Amino acid sequence: MTVQSHPFITAVATVNCLGAGLDATLAALREGSSGLRPCDFPGADFQTHIGRVDGLEDNPVTGSLARYDCRNSRLAEMTLLADDFAGQVGDCLARRGARRVGLVLGTSTSGIQEGERAFAERTNGALPDWFDYRFSQDVHATTEFVGARLGIEGPCMTVSTACSSSAKAFADARQLIDHDICDAVVVGGVDSLCLLTLYGFRSLELTAPDACRPNDVDRAGLSIGEAGGFALLERPRGAGKALAVLEGVGESSDAYHMSSPHPEGLGAFNSMQGALRAAGIEPGQVDYINLHGTGSKVNDLVEARAVMSLFGGDTPCSSTKGWTGHTLGAAGIVEAVIAVLAIREGFMPGNLGLNRSDPDIQTNVLTEAREVDVNRVLSNSFGFGGNNCSLLFGRAT
Repeated sequence: MTVQSHPFITAVATVNCLGAGLDATLAALREGSSGLRPCDFPGADFQTHIGRVDGLEDNPVTGSLARYDCRNSRLAEMTLLADDFAGQVGDCLARRGARRVGLVLGTSTSGIQEGERAFAERTNGALPDWFDYRFSQDVHATTEFVGARLGIEGPCMTVSTACSSSAKAFADARQLIDHDICDAVVVGGVDSLCLLTLYGFRSLELTAPDACRPNDVDRAGLSIGEAGGFALLERPRGAGKALAVLEGVGESSDAYHMSSPHPEGLGAFNSMQGALRAAGIEPGQVDYINLHGTGSKVNDLVEARAVMSLFGGDTPCSSTKGWTGHTLGAAGIVEAVIAVLAIREGFMPGNLGLNRSDPDIQTNVLTEAREVDVNRVLSNSFGFGGNNCSLLFGRAT
């Protein structure tokens, strides 16, 4: 049996460098206050800015799930507590039954920092006894932790497609609902800072020395951040009050280059077009586009070309990574939460860090926030290997 309907989003939460909870993110977006700061992550000895979440070092995972303790699980736990997300999932489990609720989590780093620490402390080539790859660095470890923490007994899956991971998690969640495997799915993403990420992007010459400036003519690269985010998707029948509706998902693969997008934005175009077709709407019915907009010279320009090809130059758009940095595998969920906030609150975020527009970028990039009714938001997430995903969110009626 296949059930086709637009899932309701009945709860969302995020923790990022702007703070814990929706209010912190919303206030910063409206005030133009960035969470980026000069890099102070232990062991990262080069000039850049990062989006670091405060308090993770002092809040270990304890109790029966202590074996999962690592920076990523701590960030997941902090996010579950934000805006009582865990409590809202508990209500859903009571309504739906634990076996009818699934979990799809996106991550690219998982608990790699634990492996880095263990490698630094090795003796005669042996890793220390305290390190357990299975419950920290394993890409599925955070998903397993969240599922056990919430008491979910339905399917639990991890998506790891670099920077599109937690956007693509929405696609898998929707299929679980459409095919009547689940009545509700917790969708999320958690990625925490680690040296592999910071030095990896530096080796690719993609990190900016100062705070990132997406779409600016003088943009010089990324600011790496960390974040957690969750959304609760439910089948409309029997659902709680909807904050928004997931109207469409578009996915594509460039198959062009491991770390560079197709120069004409073909994959980005296809994913955006796929989301619109899934929803059965035209480009002119989208009110705002949350760009992937990392701040790199090539990626911002390529995305702009794709947007121009499909939407033309009128649709308002912006990147919000000037606030949070690029949170990698968590970027999709963080920006999905921002999309829901834009619909709920009636505003379009500006493009923080945009001081001088790039003349080669012809899209309608907002330099300041705009207070206006928003009925539909398209959110883009593009990852290494050409893994692209576009999510279309609509107002619940």
